[in-house]
Amino acid sequence: MPSSVESRVAALREQLEQANYQYHVLDDPQVSDAEYDRLYDELVRLESEHPELQDPNSLTTRVGAPPSDKFRKVEHLRPMGSLEKVTTEETVRKWADDVRKRLGTEEPIAFVTEPKIDGSAVSLTYENGVFVRGATRGDGSRGEDVTPNLRTV
Repeated sequence: MPSSVESRVAALREQLEQANYQYHVLDDPQVSDAEYDRLYDELVRLESEHPELQDPNSLTTRVGAPPSDKFRKVEHLRPMGSLEKVTTEETVRKWADDVRKRLGTEEPIAFVTEPKIDGSAVSLTYENGVFVRGATRGDGSRGEDVTPNLRTV
């Protein structure tokens, strides 16, 4: 019989999968960003406190969502990572350390932060200085071709 923690983790995963589907696939979110973040943070905490309950299929280990069937699929030239939620000085420092590691440097880096405004993460491709393609993050490896939409913007 599952423990109360196992049951809670399963319930959180189910709620978050449903919310993720509604947001990314149906474009019809049913929970607020704040509520989603609260549920997600609880799942992260429980998976951290109970490593035996970690699952490689958990939303906490994936990026984005599968690309929508409404758009042509595009393979990204390089994988797109997830935008990380940074809400404390400690998480800003960790994020900056992670960026330096990815860049392979210990040099100080400069960056600008802004409050999050909901939108889309996109990959833009230019050839000889001319915009040729734009794609959503999708699952990080494949996204949706939104070039005509981005040309309008």
